[in-house]
Amino acid sequence: MGFGSYDESEQQDQDVDTDDEDAVNVHENDHDGEVSIEGGASTDDLVGRLAEMKDDPDDE
Repeated sequence: MGFGSYDESEQQDQDVDTDDEDAVNVHENDHDGEVSIEGGASTDDLVGRLAEMKDDPDDE
């Protein structure tokens, strides 16, 4: 058996006793809503600022 392989017989017929009280509820924190971002800068302004930051030798 190589690294990362497994015996398929170990993966079959696993009888696990679970308790719903101890189970993880993946929907416990679900919510419906909206997200909005308010910003005054345009995309061109932001891209220009990013280019300035990349070209600035003082940041290195």
